Amino acid sequence: MKQGLQFKFSQQLSMTPQLQQAIKLLQLSTLELQQEIQQALEENPLLELEQAEAEGETALNDNDDLWDSPCSAALGQSGGSYDGEDSVFEGATNTNLHDHLIWQMQLSHFSTLDETIALAIIDAIDDSGYLTVSLEEIISAVNRQIDDEVELDEVAVVLKRIQHFDPIGVGARDVGECLTLQLQHLPASTQWREEALLTVREHLTLLGSRDYRTLARRLRLNEDDLAAVIDLIQHLQPRPGEAFSNSDDDYVIPDILVRKKNNRWMVELNPESVPKLKVNDSYIKLCQGTRQTDDMQYIRHQTQEAKWFIRSLESRNETLLKVANAIVVRQQGFFDHGEEAMKPMVLADIAGAVDMHESTISRVTTQKYMHSPRGVFELKYFFSSQLGTDTGGEASSTAIRALLKKLVATENPKKPLSDSKLTELLSEQGIQVARRTIAKYREALNIPPSSQRKRLI
Repeated sequence: MKQGLQFKFSQQLSMTPQLQQAIKLLQLSTLELQQEIQQALEENPLLELEQAEAEGETALNDNDDLWDSPCSAALGQSGGSYDGEDSVFEGATNTNLHDHLIWQMQLSHFSTLDETIALAIIDAIDDSGYLTVSLEEIISAVNRQIDDEVELDEVAVVLKRIQHFDPIGVGARDVGECLTLQLQHLPASTQWREEALLTVREHLTLLGSRDYRTLARRLRLNEDDLAAVIDLIQHLQPRPGEAFSNSDDDYVIPDILVRKKNNRWMVELNPESVPKLKVNDSYIKLCQGTRQTDDMQYIRHQTQEAKWFIRSLESRNETLLKVANAIVVRQQGFFDHGEEAMKPMVLADIAGAVDMHESTISRVTTQKYMHSPRGVFELKYFFSSQLGTDTGGEASSTAIRALLKKLVATENPKKPLSDSKLTELLSEQGIQVARRTIAKYREALNIPPSSQRKRLI
């Protein structure tokens, strides 16, 4: 076979460092992007924040209306007077449940042995307020700490004292015991107290399954009286430790702001989500020299890196704004009328509208949020599958879930709608959906089945 040389032209996309950086910035959330920008500012001395001119005066001019409005220091806002009670300071500390119980134990004059038992019991109480181990395990834990052996009665007495700590019902071993402790704490003159005690002690299973007919027969009550008993039980707290749980709130900084102006929906980037960057002017002037020292080479390299970073950031913002505009245009019905007017939409729809690849749309819409008059939504929220209608059209699964919530919210609580009935009601509106699909949507919305939604009150 004869060998020879041949020229061949071809084009291919190479993953340059600049392209990799642009893709990385594109998929970052707002908080992650701010961390990336902060890291870039620390590593590159030529990159700096673009400070607004006369920042203080601008802030005052934007808030001139605040100076014109009357100011007051009404009680319950920023001012107040001390009335001799400590109620002003309630909720000021973030004491957890265990610390709160130990504090009460220290004020209860326990003996040394009882204090050891109490500490073992408190350590075994979970964040909901329930005792998670048996008394035998408590005895074993205490016996490993002391020389003498404690008896079951001693542990039971200490547990009973702890169960009367605040919050009432803490240290219970199950829901029935927890509710019983709270009912026993109510005044003896409380109406329906005895019937409620009998219910939570002996008929909690019937109450949980909402078998009200059998429950009324067992308690020998009519429907109105049973409703009063259930109402009393519903005012109890089945998780007494929940008030002391320190749940961290997740804060979202929206990337996109949507508002209606002159009957048109306007889309803009949130200026607070991404700070403006620039290259230091002084270093740029130094780069114009012809000296080829190591310092000048370093300055030129960092200048180029800073420009690439700023271009990647601008490209991210342009892409995000373009995608957000396409979403708002397609989902105008949602912004005007709510979830029930949501249109079915997939990544390919937006990709075709903005002439981008679906993978790019996926990166842009992940962990990016939009603030609108209807609330704050992740961009992924606007994408949903479709179901057919009798007219040959398409219905969004999000719209169907909204209709489902509306039907359940307006149902008769004494005769809740079954999945089959919900299917029929949606069919009457021209939406063809299977019963198993309704069950799937209902479970996704955390809506219990009809047997558990039945109420007497």
